[in-house]
Amino acid sequence: MTYQQILYEVSDKIATITLHRPDRMNAWTPIMERDVRQAMQAAAADDNVRVIVLTGAGRAFCAGADMDALKGLDPNDVRRLESAPPFDMNRRPDWQTRCAYYPSIPKPVIGMLNGATAGIGLVHALYCDLRFAADNTVFTTAFSRRGLIAEHGISWMLPRIVGHANALDLLMSARRVSSDEALRIGLVNRLYPPDQLREQTYAYARDLADFVSPSAIAVIKRQLYDVPFQTLAEATIDANREMGIALRGSDFREGVASFMEKRPPRFTGK
Repeated sequence: MTYQQILYEVSDKIATITLHRPDRMNAWTPIMERDVRQAMQAAAADDNVRVIVLTGAGRAFCAGADMDALKGLDPNDVRRLESAPPFDMNRRPDWQTRCAYYPSIPKPVIGMLNGATAGIGLVHALYCDLRFAADNTVFTTAFSRRGLIAEHGISWMLPRIVGHANALDLLMSARRVSSDEALRIGLVNRLYPPDQLREQTYAYARDLADFVSPSAIAVIKRQLYDVPFQTLAEATIDANREMGIALRGSDFREGVASFMEKRPPRFTGK
């Protein structure tokens, strides 16, 4: 696969997708949108990948939409899905939209936020499963200060991460949010000094890749993202069904055996 505006590499069971327009603070474009989605699909399909890290090149994660592209944007473009795969009627439609497909990827996606995270950049950060940020990162929703609304489902996702009142604050004001505040309200999971962010993020990712069952992670991730659409009874019925499958799986047998034998597990994802 050839990518134009990202870098993609796999090492130690970790796929890294790097937004790569450092001269423009990784401003988002339709090409980048296509590249990221194709890279996510490649990582999801690769048995050698256990964890995905999404980050940016240079001093920003993503400073928002490319303003040159935004000025000439066709109002109908927001409804188009040219870079998306065909709709799969056997999967939940909520996680097949233009930006909200990360939850459908059966592997952990960690946003390594190495700098400014704004607008559409923040949207993609929110759809990551976890967000680790440099402690000098600044966040903003940006939309209301450009005459725009809460786009790409952020009005649904943001309150579930930071709560209703905080989401209203961040969306209506579009003010700049410091990394310390982001940690306090739950916008990010962890903060690190910029020179430690990569090391600490990959240490966490390697721990998942080496010591956690990929089949268990895939089910747990799906369970958590299905919950907003379920009753407690439905979530329990689903868990009972999945537990029966897990108990018959090789990862369960390996998890028990590795614990009893006091050795690292050799999970296969089965």
